[in-house]
Amino acid sequence: MLVIQAGLPWWLAPALSIGVFAGSVELLLVSLIAAATPLVTIAVTVFAINFRHVFYPFSFPIQVVRPGLGRAYSIYAMIDEAYATYVLMPPEKLTSTRMLTGQFLMQAYWVAGGLVGVALASMLPEPIEGFEFALVALFVVMALDAARSRREIPSVALAGVAVALAMLVFPGSEVLAALVIFTLLLFVRYAWSRMRTADEGGRDDDAAPSEEAS
Repeated sequence: MLVIQAGLPWWLAPALSIGVFAGSVELLLVSLIAAATPLVTIAVTVFAINFRHVFYPFSFPIQVVRPGLGRAYSIYAMIDEAYATYVLMPPEKLTSTRMLTGQFLMQAYWVAGGLVGVALASMLPEPIEGFEFALVALFVVMALDAARSRREIPSVALAGVAVALAMLVFPGSEVLAALVIFTLLLFVRYAWSRMRTADEGGRDDDAAPSEEAS
C-alpha cells in the first residue's frame, strides 16, 4: 500500500520482498526511494538497521541445511522470524527440509501479502491520509520497547542529541548524519562504561586487603 501511495510502480513491492526480504528495511526503502534519497544514505541506513544480522550466524543452526543452493538460500532468508523459530527448536526436530520449507513459506507469505496490499491500494479512490506515518509509528514502538529499563534511558537521550545535531549541522542529510553521530556516541558510552567498571573493580581490589586485616 505504501508503494502505491508513494506513486511508485506496483512491481516494486514484490521486487523488494524478493530482493531485500527484510520487513522494516523494505518499508523504509519505499520512503527513501520516493524521496530520491542518495544511494550512500540508503546503504548506510540499511546497514545500520540490519546490523544485528551479523550476529545471527553464531547461533543459527545453518549446519543442518545441506550444502549447496539450499544452504545459500537459508543464509539469505535468515530473517528475525526464522532465527527465532529454529534457534529455539529442539535439535532432534530440525531437518534441512523443515528449515528450507519454513523459510520459503515465510518469504512466500511476505511476497503474497505485498501483492494483496498493492491490489487493495489500487482499488482505493484516494490515498489514506497519514498512512505513511505507519512506518514512523513502528519504529517508535520498537524504540520504546527497547528502552523500558532505566539502563537504556541514556541511549534514548543520545539518539535525541544525534538527531538534533544532524538537523542543525547537516540539513538535507539528516538521516545519514544522525546514524553516524549516534553510532559514535554509543561507542563513547560503551568505552566510558568499560572504564568505569574497570575503575570500580580496581577500588574493590584495593579495599580487599584492609578488610581482611580488620
